[in-house]
Amino acid sequence: MTLHAMPVMIGVLAILAIAYRYYSAFLAARVAVLDDARVTPAYRFEDGQNFDPTNRWVLFGHHFAAISGAGPLIGPVLAIQFGYLPGLIWIVVGVCLAGAVQDMMVLAVSTQRRGQSLASLARTEIGRPAGIAASLAILYIIIIALAGLGVVVVKALGGEEVAMKAGTVLVYPQGASLEADQATGGPRVYNVPPGSTYKFGAGSEHSMDFREPFRLAVPNGSRLTGNPEGEGYLLPAKSVRLVKGSSWGTFTIAMTIPIALFVGWYMYRFRKGKVVEASLIGAVLVLGVTVLGAFVPDSPIEQYFSLTRGGTVAALGIYGFIAAVLPVWLLLCPRDYLSTFLKIGTIFLLVAGVIVANPKLEAPPISPFFASGGGPAFNGPIFPYVFICIMCGAISGFHALVSSGTTPKMIGRESDVRMIGYGAMLMEGLVGVVALIAAAALPNTMYYDINIDLGRRPDFLASNPDFAQFLKAGEFDMHGGHELAPGAETELVVMEREVRESLHGRTGGAVTLAIGMARIFSNAMPGLRWMIGYWYHFAIMFEALFILTTIDAGTRIARFLVQEILGRVWKPLGDLDWLPASMLATGLVVFGWGYFIATGSVETIWPMFGMANQLLAIIALAVVTTALFNAGRGRYAPVTILPMLFVATTTGTAAYYEITKKFWGMVQAGDVVKGWLNIGLTAMMLVCVAVIVGTAMARWLAPRPTLLNDEIETV
Repeated sequence: MTLHAMPVMIGVLAILAIAYRYYSAFLAARVAVLDDARVTPAYRFEDGQNFDPTNRWVLFGHHFAAISGAGPLIGPVLAIQFGYLPGLIWIVVGVCLAGAVQDMMVLAVSTQRRGQSLASLARTEIGRPAGIAASLAILYIIIIALAGLGVVVVKALGGEEVAMKAGTVLVYPQGASLEADQATGGPRVYNVPPGSTYKFGAGSEHSMDFREPFRLAVPNGSRLTGNPEGEGYLLPAKSVRLVKGSSWGTFTIAMTIPIALFVGWYMYRFRKGKVVEASLIGAVLVLGVTVLGAFVPDSPIEQYFSLTRGGTVAALGIYGFIAAVLPVWLLLCPRDYLSTFLKIGTIFLLVAGVIVANPKLEAPPISPFFASGGGPAFNGPIFPYVFICIMCGAISGFHALVSSGTTPKMIGRESDVRMIGYGAMLMEGLVGVVALIAAAALPNTMYYDINIDLGRRPDFLASNPDFAQFLKAGEFDMHGGHELAPGAETELVVMEREVRESLHGRTGGAVTLAIGMARIFSNAMPGLRWMIGYWYHFAIMFEALFILTTIDAGTRIARFLVQEILGRVWKPLGDLDWLPASMLATGLVVFGWGYFIATGSVETIWPMFGMANQLLAIIALAVVTTALFNAGRGRYAPVTILPMLFVATTTGTAAYYEITKKFWGMVQAGDVVKGWLNIGLTAMMLVCVAVIVGTAMARWLAPRPTLLNDEIETV
């Protein structure tokens, strides 16, 4: 049965509206017992640095921007390898009954407990052992989470060098000449024409056709030589395919930083309180730099924005460090609010585009190839991997760090917790659904041409011959029809020329989503097809803003946690207002997540991120459940216990698969250090969660006096 996107979108919107209207109202009145008569931490400890009463709409923007990182965008895109149906069901059900519940309840409890962090709440509500375990778990999780988010930006914006196997054969199309250039002392670079064939074995399934041109670099002193056994040229050792960084995208993202600083100065100093005015100016400026970015490629300034992978990692680290140290009003709040202004506007535009264009969902409901495992992003079955592939958008433990980090320190009144906690998470769930639809509407061949790593593609296709034939049968050119003629261009090749970017093998989900969004906008406005390059780069900016606003808020939250730990060693290091202590803690955090990005990839980091993130959700739900029992409202505990048990089941199963298959397989394959390290880190997380949940359950069953509502904030 052919399914189109419009009825899916309308149904999702109806479900989310019902959940906010009724379920969040129940949580606010009965479970969290929100009361505007209580003074919030923002007023009790106001310092203009971390505790600062903030307009509810500005704070909604900050909170939504901080929680909505790569997860709701990338997870659903990667999960398309399982088919669109498992991810769609998990997002809609999970966000209403688990994710939004967690976010709102953690925010409520933290606001009612002097803006305490999740680790402090665990220590206060459950006990000292739980607090220590939570601190260790959170510190590890937040580093992995920021690495998982950052690696997506690096993959979308940074250049790459894709290794080609030595001794394999590259066959040029008939009549093409061998062209190369070489700088003094540098590698020899060949301009490989479209229509070339890459042969990495004897069988027909061991070859690939390149419909797109690319640049091939061979080491200094080496060159392509004729194949003595037939046609083509032999590739020497250390040959790499060069993928240039996105100068257009990097320029646009870089320019949003001074724009955010300007908006912060305008809104808080020059025209204090003029939120809408500052937002409109900021939005116009951001759209302007997106258009100006088109002039950066092939210009004299391109070299400054076409970054290598290492350069992109370094730029991320510098940004994360500065953003986490500066006062919240100067960069964090205005950037987050400005980002949210664009994010929410873009989401509504996408929802409207999906309804108008009503694209067909090309992906199958359930994949016949990878439902049981073996996919390009996740080598595991639908259960449990779809639940760790899609975290943010359904439920994300990382959100608990924001809900007990920066946001409760800026809440003006408790009733705002419902809109900010539950409402922002529903908005993120909608983001996840839109991302899933955009990816599912791509032709299958286009989706996998982007999401199969270029370095792994030969072996991947050779080990999945049925899937390789499926991809070949699905190829079509821009003039319609299958059976791609020699020299014909696929839609992805045409897209590469229109957006002036390399798109093949750009794994990680960001490029896939940007193409999906650009196609939806183009199909909804067919007369503006010429704008597809701008749509694509606007989408890249849109995604990067999601991620960078989580990087800055997440790094600041991690800084708070590290300072809490360091403060026990030497008290001044725990002073959030002492700049040297803040810089030391921030430097340690940035070094941690920067190292993982520099040494990992989406395929290695994302599963670890997924497991760690969901284990943190279990911790958060255990803490707020204990807070309910401690406040005498244990009869409402099922609203948090049930999602906790479900997430514990899925994540525990995933951890078992990872340890017994993937990590132990690394050890057996000779990668002993990495395999045992991953086993040890995963086991450490499981032990921390077991300690916290076990101690919490003992508190649930212990007798206790009932507290009055006005006593809650003194607990």
